[in-house]
Amino acid sequence: MFLVVFRNRKRADLDAAAYSADAARMEALARAQPGFLSFKSYTSDDGEVIAISEWADADSARAWGSQPDHSRVQARGRAEYYQDYTLYTCDNPRTHHYERPPT
Repeated sequence: MFLVVFRNRKRADLDAAAYSADAARMEALARAQPGFLSFKSYTSDDGEVIAISEWADADSARAWGSQPDHSRVQARGRAEYYQDYTLYTCDNPRTHHYERPPT
């Protein structure tokens, strides 16, 4: 598994409708990409967003990163949507899992 964490803050003057439309379109497109496993996004009380995507492998995640429509929206994000962001990636992260047994 290859893990991608996108930590970001939006610009105060962003066009929320345009951002939402692009985000929905990108999520749908990502879900259709080979190697896609999952996506979740969380917004903290102070407005910071953490988006986590899981991919089958590094090549799948990198292919998504360079997908032409995604590349165009990434450029728009830097120009119009994000105040700042940090992207973290991890190949084969060490994982621990717990699941409560049925009662």
